[in-house]
Parts: sequence; C-alpha cells; structure tokens
Amino acid sequence: MSRLVHTLAALSVLSLLAGCSSSSDVDEASVAGAASKGEPAAADSPFWVEPDSPAVRQVRQWRRQGRTEDAALLNRIARRPSALWPAGEIDPAPLVRTAVAGARRGGRTVVFAAYNIPHRDCGQHSAGGAADAGAYRQWIGKFADAIGDAKALVVLEPDAVAHIVDGCTPGDLHAEREQLLSEAVQRLKSQPRTRVYLDAGNPDWIRDPAKLVEPLRRAGIAQADGFALNVSNFQTNETTTAYGTRLSKALGGKHFVVDTSRNGKGPLPGVWCNPPGRALGTAPTTDTGLPAVDAFLWVKRPGESDGPCQGGPAAGRWWAEYALGLARNASAE
Repeated sequence: MSRLVHTLAALSVLSLLAGCSSSSDVDEASVAGAASKGEPAAADSPFWVEPDSPAVRQVRQWRRQGRTEDAALLNRIARRPSALWPAGEIDPAPLVRTAVAGARRGGRTVVFAAYNIPHRDCGQHSAGGAADAGAYRQWIGKFADAIGDAKALVVLEPDAVAHIVDGCTPGDLHAEREQLLSEAVQRLKSQPRTRVYLDAGNPDWIRDPAKLVEPLRRAGIAQADGFALNVSNFQTNETTTAYGTRLSKALGGKHFVVDTSRNGKGPLPGVWCNPPGRALGTAPTTDTGLPAVDAFLWVKRPGESDGPCQGGPAAGRWWAEYALGLARNASAE
C-alpha cells in the first residue's frame, strides 16, 4: 500500500473529548498565557489549538518528571493546531460542538478530518466506516449540524477518491461512493463558514494527477473549496505542491491544502508505517506563498501511531517517543 491513513479509535476520541470538556473554560488566550508555566502557547496561525491534547498532557508530565529539554522539544507539537478526527463508531456531534465552542471564543478555525465512508480503506488497515449509505448520510448530517455557523475546515474522506483510482475499491462501489462524497460536500458547504477539501491522495500514490480529475469531478469538487494532498504521508512540500499545481490546472484552478505534519525530512523509501527519522514539517498556516495553496495543515496528528509497526502501539494511539523524534528532527523554530 502506497500510504496509510488511520482513524482514531473510538476510545481515543472519547479520551480527546473528555480532555476538551475538562478544559471547556480554557480559551486560547489562557492557553497562550500558560506558556510560561511550561504549557503550550497558541499557534501563530488562524487555527484552533486543542488545549488538552495528548501532546499537551505529555509536556506537563515530562516537566513534572524533570525532562525539561524533552518537554521543550515536544512543545513544538503541543502548541500547534492539528486536525480532529471524530470517530465513525459514535455520534460526532459532542466532539465537534466542544471544539467549535472553544475555537469560537478565540476567533479561530477548527480543522477536522471526516473519515467514515462505507467500505473504508478497502478492508485493509483502517477498515470500517459507516455501515451503509444511509448511515453515512446521517453521520455527515450530525457532523455538519454540530459545526453550525462556526469557522471550520474539513478534509473530506482521506483515501476515498484515490482508492477508486487505484482499483482497490471494487468497481461496483464507485458510483455510490462518488455520490456520497458529492452529497457530503454539499451538506458541509451548507454551513456558512465551513470550507471543504476533498482528499486526493499524494504524489507517490496516484503518480499521474490526470487520473484523479474525473473521479474528483464526480465526487463534487466543483462545489468544494478544493482538494487535500499528502494526508498522513511524508512527501515534501516541493514535490506535493508541484503535483498539486498540475492537478489544480486540470481542475480549472481549484485550490488545495497540504498535510505537512510529518514531511520535514520527506519519506523513508519502502517504509510507510511509523518510519523512523522523520520530522515535523511546516507549521500550520495560511501564509503559504503559493497562490493555489490555501494552507499547510497538520491533518495527521503528529505523535499518533500509524499502527503496530516499528515498535509502535495500535493505530491512532499516542506514542510519546515517536512524537519526540518528530520534534527533535524538525527545523528549529
């Protein structure tokens, strides 16, 4: 498999929700003010920083344990915004409502990844998704309702279109998937301040971007704000933006966003699951310097495992030492 996206397990999302709820009276200003106490500052970006993420909790724990240098390094993750992945197994509304409420107080935008399409990941590492089309429509509806009029950016269904193109998703499921994606774009875009980017894989997966054009069109790219690239992968900014620019031109100038969460040193050839020696990439920002690139984002949550490989825990679980490696190998900020 050319790349891997792992959903957060239901338990992980419940833990994340509990963390958000316990900090519901903590806005971004107070998070920033806590920096002097060893807690993360709000990122210098328009995106919301989760105030009690696993990285935040790890920083606090390491400071209590005297691991001050490691805590300072890990703060490179803790103080930066990354996407929330509401679990498909449960109602997404409580998590989404909690996040947008926190973001609204600071005037920020929440980044989400919606990852619950039926027949997800072709029955492979991240198999699952909604039971059927009806269940998916209900889930997306609850997701959108919970966003309301808050500012949100949604990366829609990592893998879904690329798995149509590479043939992994059986042909008899293509039409339904494209229809569901198109409906999801429209449903999410009915929220007045929600931006939607359809996932389009990465340059090392579908090497010819022309193959994505018609599937993306059938999946509703015309109504979306654009497409997303490099989700949970390690392709460099240079490679990804060159590829995205070609795809953008083929789609009539559609803009795109790039996941830079772990691409600071590019990919490790032949290793797609928890590759060692990788690094954080460009911090989340809308100041990309490229007209067609709307944002660099951390869609994959840095420090969460790809799966039980290279000594890692189950997919979606926090792995502190891997997170520390990503931070240590990153360019100094």
